[in-house]
Amino acid sequence: MKINEPVIIPRAQHVITRAQISENALKVLHRLKEAGYVSLLVGGCVRDLMLGREPKDFDVVTDARPEQIRKLFHNARVIGRRFRLVHVRFGWNIIEVATFRAIPRDISEEPLSVEDADAEIEEPENDVPAGAPDHNVFGSQEEDAVRRDFTVNALYYDVHDSSVIDYVNGVPDLRAGILRVIGDPETRYREDPVRMLRAVRFAAKLGFKLEDRTAAPIRELAPLLASVPPARMFEEVLKLFHGGYALETWELLRHYGLFRYLFPLTEKSLEHEEEGFPVTLVPRALANTDARVNEDKPVTPAFLFAAMLWEPVREQMGEYIVRGMNSHDAMFRAAEDVLREQLRHITIPKRFSVPMREIWSMQGRLERRAGQQAFRLLENKRFRAAYDFLLLRAETGEADQALADWWTRFQSVGENERRIMTAEFAAPGGGGGGKRRRRRRRRPAAGQSPRHE
Repeated sequence: MKINEPVIIPRAQHVITRAQISENALKVLHRLKEAGYVSLLVGGCVRDLMLGREPKDFDVVTDARPEQIRKLFHNARVIGRRFRLVHVRFGWNIIEVATFRAIPRDISEEPLSVEDADAEIEEPENDVPAGAPDHNVFGSQEEDAVRRDFTVNALYYDVHDSSVIDYVNGVPDLRAGILRVIGDPETRYREDPVRMLRAVRFAAKLGFKLEDRTAAPIRELAPLLASVPPARMFEEVLKLFHGGYALETWELLRHYGLFRYLFPLTEKSLEHEEEGFPVTLVPRALANTDARVNEDKPVTPAFLFAAMLWEPVREQMGEYIVRGMNSHDAMFRAAEDVLREQLRHITIPKRFSVPMREIWSMQGRLERRAGQQAFRLLENKRFRAAYDFLLLRAETGEADQALADWWTRFQSVGENERRIMTAEFAAPGGGGGGKRRRRRRRRPAAGQSPRHE
């Protein structure tokens, strides 16, 4: 790949100021410089600063090797199996420091990009499996630039003269709102299929348009995602849907035919309508997740996966009930079936799959409100998530709105009023186990964010 001469953009021609840069990042940059090494900000933080946004993280790149970096910082740790880099810790804040990478001589041995290094599991520097290929081939700043995924993510900021360094015409793309792969898109996607997910994620996050050549091969190459290890896909899904732009990301994933390789059973459920109305729980859940993220409220993968997989579980559960199985056993079997298939594509750790199952199983239990049942449910540690899930189901018309309203009121009144409410269902004909009325589904609309802690 041909490497261009860099375009140096002086301080007077861009908007970045030192006051916008993390003090901890500045400490790392200056210490590396004082030790005689090159030290630059790189990637998303430079991109976001150029756009006038506040970066989530500040990443540093240098010509120092990981062992040399660690010696400079007592609070540093070398991590990564395939890509070794250094985390310099300042309390809860981590500054990631990477060494310039060389252009791979054999792309078959290069499944990850520089930008994917942060997805690696933290491991000691010498804990590399026997026989594993060595991806730690260090190179020059020029090589490091062209090895990155997208032009807008390959910008460098030199704190020492306040200049922005651009080897790949990233600044013009940034100003035009275009996301462009560095190099030949098909080749880059074949090197690492996750780049297709990253293209969609950044387009949604930045509100950018995928450049035509960057977008063209995606639908054809989407099946390559089937070769990505399920554990890595879990990390990618969290990046896709927990960044505050999940709804836009989901729409692009479906547009480019990628979603079916993440959640195939969900895609199948979404392809048909129910009672003439589209299935809308997933987009509503994603919109509510975006609202929570943007309000700095906590989100959990358990709720995300519960929403993503609910329609396949509900459909399978209905089939088991038609065969004569009771609703409790049907729910258990349906959850087993759906999870077994889903885990072939995305790993879901037990710390999330267990509460996800509980959210599902409690949907039926929330219909039983007589006597002490409602009080016991209210004390359940999964009640809040299950209640929020019920609200979503009611918004789509899949659950009775009256049931959701009852639980909303039950939480807001005092003990005596709660006993009166439950007594109504304990009396003969009180409606505690009546047949649920089917409601027409409504299309997604902006609404109050559920509180799925």
